[in-house]
Amino acid sequence: MDTLDHSEKDGTRDRTADSGKGSAGDDAVLWASLATADNLATFCSCWLALQCSQIQQTGAGLLLLQSPEGSYRPAAIWPDAEKDVSYLSPGAEQAIRERRGVVRSIPATTGPIARVHVAFPIDVQGNAVGVVVLDVVSHANFDLKTVFRQLQWGTGWLEAALLRQRAIGEIGLLARANATLDMLAVVEEHSNLQTAALALTNEVAARFGCERVSLGFQERRGIRMRAMSHSAWFQRKSELVDTLENAMDEAFDQRQPVSYPVVAGTERRIAVAHKELACSGRIRSVLSVLLSAANGPIGVMTLERQASYPFDTEAVQTLQLLGTLAGPVLELQRGSERWIAGRVATNARSTVTAIFGPRRPAFKLAVLSALALFGFLAFANTEFRVSAKSVLEGSIQRAAVAPFDGFIARANVRPGDIVHQGDVLASLDDRDLVLESTRWEMEVRKLQQKHRDAQAKHDRLNIQVLQAQIDQAEAQASLARDKLARSRIVAAVDGFVVSGDLSQMLGAPVQQGKVLFEVAPLSSYRVVLRVDEEDIRHIAIGQKGTLALTGAAGQKVPFSVARLTSVATAEDGRNYFRVEADLLSSDLPLRPGMEGIGKIEIGERRLLWVLGRNLIERTRLLIWAWIP
Repeated sequence: MDTLDHSEKDGTRDRTADSGKGSAGDDAVLWASLATADNLATFCSCWLALQCSQIQQTGAGLLLLQSPEGSYRPAAIWPDAEKDVSYLSPGAEQAIRERRGVVRSIPATTGPIARVHVAFPIDVQGNAVGVVVLDVVSHANFDLKTVFRQLQWGTGWLEAALLRQRAIGEIGLLARANATLDMLAVVEEHSNLQTAALALTNEVAARFGCERVSLGFQERRGIRMRAMSHSAWFQRKSELVDTLENAMDEAFDQRQPVSYPVVAGTERRIAVAHKELACSGRIRSVLSVLLSAANGPIGVMTLERQASYPFDTEAVQTLQLLGTLAGPVLELQRGSERWIAGRVATNARSTVTAIFGPRRPAFKLAVLSALALFGFLAFANTEFRVSAKSVLEGSIQRAAVAPFDGFIARANVRPGDIVHQGDVLASLDDRDLVLESTRWEMEVRKLQQKHRDAQAKHDRLNIQVLQAQIDQAEAQASLARDKLARSRIVAAVDGFVVSGDLSQMLGAPVQQGKVLFEVAPLSSYRVVLRVDEEDIRHIAIGQKGTLALTGAAGQKVPFSVARLTSVATAEDGRNYFRVEADLLSSDLPLRPGMEGIGKIEIGERRLLWVLGRNLIERTRLLIWAWIP
């Protein structure tokens, strides 16, 4: 066992000789005091005295109870409240730590008498709320089981007292909450601030027996009184109102309830203005409590009543709860009565208070971060680039058109196919052309036969007529053969079929001159960018840029602006201008029709302007539209 080195100047030998089981008369007095104890402190003192008297040869006793803060403090000391019993602390700490009874043997330093420290924890609903430690002489008839049995039985009384004390506190809290909710209901019955404040002061005056209850709100120059009980109006420029507002300012500045005379818990607060108010008339007891909202105190309520009926701690706690619950409601009504300018000013003051006040460190950090970010954006430079949707087109596109009116017979290619010069793209129906060509060829032969017959007869006049007819027939035959040859539509250059899908139009009629196919060369492309009208003023010929294609976003293709068009096209409610650019180099397998995003480099600008230029321009335009 642990030992405690003490010189025992407390007179152990005298206690050993004199201590014994208490007399019946003494026990009866203690039992009577225990039964009639009106507070927990008296009960604990009587209880500890009974335990020490019931256990023989007890020299000292210590009862520790847990405080609301969680620490353990002395609730009773036996036999003398002023006695130093700190040497019993190790046993108490061990019993609380191990949650069981503990015995510590203390060998005698002088003489044959040895002692033991018996510590027993006090559990209430599974919580160690205290511990009792006894300093007992270890004599021949000492029975440790009897001591623990006595302490275990005795702690039942103490547990009951603690539970009763807790129940009384909860009943008091419930009563305060009910009273507060009743008064809060009076406030919520009114939508107007003035009537709600007057109703609240009247209700508080009636419930707490006050001569007068006043209510004021914080404004720029201090508290301004808004309501006084039992008074529909009051003279604002009066000595009484000035005195009341001074008292309210005094409580508001300290952010704590202030009373005169002093109530328990308010001893260290300045009450000069409250004393002046109490001494200014026949009223001698004053109490001020704060009205609080989400952002802190918003006002003060001051109660006044006769000196024979002073305020107590119960009243202070109830009124504090009322101020916490009624404050947000009154602040909401107060805000609804403000004009826009007043709300802006109030919000501005709240913001300034949050920034420069002692509280809300997270808000201060957020403001500092925002200022740092704004400063960085305002002074940092970055490359300004105009973004636009882009599409690749062939720099030259050859069109294959219908040579004459006819019908589509075959379609050999579709968009995306690679073709070479001379490849047949499609064919028109040539059956009529073949028949026509054959008919004219037969006509030529027939006329030639007639021409030979005329020559044999030396009919010179008929020879000349037939020769003219032969020439005409040969011309028609040649035209038919030419049209027959042109019925096959061929590629004019090596390239890539950009448009023209006739596979779904077989047999359909086409008119002469209709574009059937478009072929773009594979080695020459241009970029077509659709630039928004808000950014077109920044674009100039010769500016460089980069293109990221959808199929190869990780690889950039450089280009140079070559042409600006003056005609805008509307799309999705916005106007876009066509900007053409030449590719400078590319290692990618490009194809006409590929889309992506192009960025044209304009130059260095402030980062803040780059990010907010659209908002700035639209704001300027809006202001210009509204200026007369």
